[in-house]
Amino acid sequence: MTRHLVFYGTFIHSLSLDQLEIIEDGLIVITPDGVISNLVKSISKELVRQHLATLGLSEPQYEVRFLDRGQFLIPGFVDTHNHAPQWAQRGLGQSMHILDWLEEVTFPNEARFRDPEYARRIYASCIDGFLQQGITTASYYGSMHAEATKILGDLCLEKGQRAFVGKCNMNRNAPDYYRDATVESSLSETQDCIAHMRRIDPEGKLIKYVLTPRFAITCEDALLAGLGEIVRSNPDLPIQTHFNEAEQEMLFTKTLFPTFNNEVDLYKNFGLLTKRSILAHCCYVSEYELEHLKKLECGIAHCPISNMTVGGGFMAAPVREFLRRDIKVGLGTDSGGGFSSSILDAMRQALVASNAREVTSQGKDKGLSIDEIFYLATLGGARVCYLEEKIGNLLVGKEFDALLIDSKSSKPGVMTILEEHDDTKTVFSKFIMTGDDRNIKQVFVRGRQVKV
Repeated sequence: MTRHLVFYGTFIHSLSLDQLEIIEDGLIVITPDGVISNLVKSISKELVRQHLATLGLSEPQYEVRFLDRGQFLIPGFVDTHNHAPQWAQRGLGQSMHILDWLEEVTFPNEARFRDPEYARRIYASCIDGFLQQGITTASYYGSMHAEATKILGDLCLEKGQRAFVGKCNMNRNAPDYYRDATVESSLSETQDCIAHMRRIDPEGKLIKYVLTPRFAITCEDALLAGLGEIVRSNPDLPIQTHFNEAEQEMLFTKTLFPTFNNEVDLYKNFGLLTKRSILAHCCYVSEYELEHLKKLECGIAHCPISNMTVGGGFMAAPVREFLRRDIKVGLGTDSGGGFSSSILDAMRQALVASNAREVTSQGKDKGLSIDEIFYLATLGGARVCYLEEKIGNLLVGKEFDALLIDSKSSKPGVMTILEEHDDTKTVFSKFIMTGDDRNIKQVFVRGRQVKV
């Protein structure tokens, strides 16, 4: 941007888990470097240019967009758990148990990313696809290949997506054709990828490396220890792994690490649980683990679609309990593990899973509301990624990661139709529960329009 970007109309965002703010007849001003500099919660359309003048802006210095009824701005969606190499395998292997699915579907697919040109083609499509669906921030697992991981970082930066990007560390319990050769090579390639991400985005404005032990099953003790050493030397780095995803996985982990009674103690022992850790799934969590996850300030990536289609069971994570304890929770599409790459679908499935959890808990864990699943997809996800000071809602001082929603733009029969008597909250609810990417007309990251 070379001019200030200004919107007048309706804005909707979360101030907290239980506070959804709807601003009508509002004005938001974004600086040329993509930061929200001014937010007026009520102003008449006729006074917009006069107000901008009081801010010292003349008409050549800004572009103002007046939103119509049914159009509104929301924060960009945050995908806290995503496997970029699985973009081309989505929908395959559904209903398989997790370890069988890895062996028969995922590992053969991810091995193809040894070819840099293949990686470039699939990753370009992946990033475009997620931006199309309003995912402005993604925490990506790459494949085990360093070169492909660098390509993923390069493309995220080029296309303007905010991203955590990590090479999968995995040196056992994977096919010979798809595993790190040695502990030393895995750690050396990780350091190489860290250096690459810092070189292409020195200030970390969009791209950060994320340490990515795939899960303990695929990592020897020495590899986990080496990654812990990297954490101690680089405390700013995010960390991501799978955690208590399925009973089959948990039982196998205990056979590999018999001295640990649970995965909290296991990962903590190796220095991999910090306030920047993103733990995917957490479907089964003991009281002991809950207490320590809160104390360690770890974040949880709730992936309700994959939890119910791959893994071996209807795994409804205790999200209400996480929220009750103020443990950070966001949503993940887990692209490949599930059948959908849409955060809107993840929101809806999170609602369904929470209703199931309410039944199985005999009413103890109340189902989630629409306001709450929206929080998980935006500000909640930003908290999980330790980015809540930069993104997650539309407050002054934050970077403008946002979506322009047009609730009347999709073909008839897709999103619930608008009626004359619908108020803004009703329109919002119709979009959350029935809208799709055709209603996401524009996508912005740091003020840059990125939807192709």
